[in-house]
Amino acid sequence: MNAPVGKTYPPFEYEVGREKIREYANAVGEGNPVHHDPEAARSAGFRNVVAPPMFCVVYSAGAMGPAILDPETGINLMMMVHGGQEFEWFEPVVAGDTITTEVTLKDVSEKNGMKFYVFESQSRNQDGQPTVRATWTNIERSA
Repeated sequence: MNAPVGKTYPPFEYEVGREKIREYANAVGEGNPVHHDPEAARSAGFRNVVAPPMFCVVYSAGAMGPAILDPETGINLMMMVHGGQEFEWFEPVVAGDTITTEVTLKDVSEKNGMKFYVFESQSRNQDGQPTVRATWTNIERSA
């Protein structure tokens, strides 16, 4: 099956909640008050409680899922492993933002019998400002 390199998937919209940010910050051990307390966040120059940078995985997941699960892409999920991620952050994400993420299959290659699937996601807030650009690499191991 030939994966559709260049295919872009429908955008996914995620409304960022204050409690989700707090839950994520607690889960990853992030104790900085800007991730928990609106007043601390405003004192630091943010509009509201600010999401830790890797929270981007939370709001990107809804866009990445359909891309990885796309039958046209042809990834054998039983043989898939996580290969890596790269992120470039822009505008901080805060509670109350609505983030829209769009994913494109950028490349598919093969090496030593393994297939490498590279996706790129681009996320923007409600004002059209970029929040993060990410590269996600998934590897399909040989049988």
